Amino acid sequence: MPVLVALLTSWSVPALAEEPVAMRAVEREQRYAVTPFQALWVGRRIWQNECRGTVEGLTHWNHGEDFPSLGIGHFLWYPEGRRDRFEETFPGLIDFCRERGAAVPAWLSDVRACPWPTRAAFEAQRRSPRMNELRSFLATTITLQAEFIARRLANALPRIIETLEASERSAVTSRFDALFLTPQGLYALMDYVNCKGEGINPAERYAGQGWGLLQVLEGMQGFPSGKEAVREFAASACRVLERRVSLAPRERRDLERKFLAGWRKRVMSYTAPEAE
Repeated sequence: MPVLVALLTSWSVPALAEEPVAMRAVEREQRYAVTPFQALWVGRRIWQNECRGTVEGLTHWNHGEDFPSLGIGHFLWYPEGRRDRFEETFPGLIDFCRERGAAVPAWLSDVRACPWPTRAAFEAQRRSPRMNELRSFLATTITLQAEFIARRLANALPRIIETLEASERSAVTSRFDALFLTPQGLYALMDYVNCKGEGINPAERYAGQGWGLLQVLEGMQGFPSGKEAVREFAASACRVLERRVSLAPRERRDLERKFLAGWRKRVMSYTAPEAE
């Protein structure tokens, strides 16, 4: 508790300029920089959301899906020859860990696709040496995984802004900045972009409607700040996810309906008190 209180009482972010579109890449990175301490605080909450905070949950494969979800952020990893509309993120995590000097299991250097072709094969190998090594690696790189998610968030707003008309940029930027200024808002941004993406991938659409960070920011009402911004972000996220389920193709609709209650619970956790 003392560490958490110290973090929350000393929370700070860089001064924000008015127009991120015109800023150079380095300036944008500085503007939306997240310290390792902040990243770890958020990362532990994401780990709780995705894996209930367990090491066992770091290697998971959902029923009805064609890919495993790995690490604190349940990063997607497709088997050879399998692709879906959802963005694959696990190979990017491995590259990031190497970049930061982490010791990556040697066998991960030899494969880019998930070596388990099906959920049955994955579950059959759950206690294998390779799977145990993977879980051990993931358990010892929690901070790096959190920083990987933070880097994705730092790059999210510039990528989002590039897809918008000039008249739409100010509203989205203002809402993003209002959230970024608070611990709970940063948690909401990092968790949602990790879980549902930036919202700019044309493949991540049902009936032309996305469900990522962009759509939630666009769906916020007004320009709230502080705790009210977090509450409105959560409410907008619920609306966006409900729309996603209603538009899901028939072969995925029942599965996504099962996920919806958990998704709602997750986004409403953004509004919980900072210190529990």
